[in-house]
This record gives sequence, C-alpha cells and structure tokens, in this order.
Amino acid sequence: MNLIALAAVAAINLDWISGHWCSESPKEHIDEWWMPARAGVLLGMSRTTRGDRVSSFEFMHIVLDPVPTLMAQPGGKAAVPFKQVDGGEGWVRFENPEHDFPKLIEYRRTGNRLHAHIAGPGDGGKELKIPYEYELCK
Repeated sequence: MNLIALAAVAAINLDWISGHWCSESPKEHIDEWWMPARAGVLLGMSRTTRGDRVSSFEFMHIVLDPVPTLMAQPGGKAAVPFKQVDGGEGWVRFENPEHDFPKLIEYRRTGNRLHAHIAGPGDGGKELKIPYEYELCK
C-alpha cells in the first residue's frame, strides 16, 4: 500500500460501528458491543449464547493510530492484530495474512444493520467465509 492510500485508510472514522448489535437464530444469540473512539481506541466485546449457556466470548479493540488495527481476543486469549487494509464510508476490512484463521475480518453498516464476516483457508485450501448479520438491539 502506498503512503497516500495508507493516509486515506488511517483517516477513516470508524465510530459508525458503535452500538449494541444483536444476531438471533434458532440455535444461538450473539450480542456484540462497540464503544465509540476515545483517546484513539474503540472497545468491543462479543458474547454468544446457546440456550442458557455462554458458548463463546471475545474481547476486541481497534487502535486507530498509526494504522487502524483490530486486536481480537477470542475466549480471552492473547490479542491477535488485524491491520486495516481497506475501507470507506460505513465499511472496513482488516487482515492478518500470518494468522491461521481467520485472515480477514470485515464490517459493513447499512442503516440499522451490521454485516460482518471472517474468512480464511478452509478444508482443501478453499476459502471459508463465515457471515454474521446483526441489527441494532432494542
């Protein structure tokens, strides 16, 4: 990425991701919270429940400077960095080509909906893409 493109990526405001997002299916309920940036950091967390038990959780934060970097901590493990490689009005893509899975994390906001997906190598080397569809919780 050249310096001009890098500066444009870094200038993107990510506060549009802020809010309490919910995803509901017959099998599970996902809550994902994102706080707006303060002191150059957005804080987030996610909880997935199946029935009345927590099946997974994750702590996340996005450090905005010098290049926005999403730090993901699934299950409270050590943070894994994903650097922003692209984005625009209401969308952002983070990647870490050195990570096993996922290698890519993307968010897109459309009104009161947040579309997210993670992607990376799946069985037989084919790309595995896992989508998440959220809406603002009521």
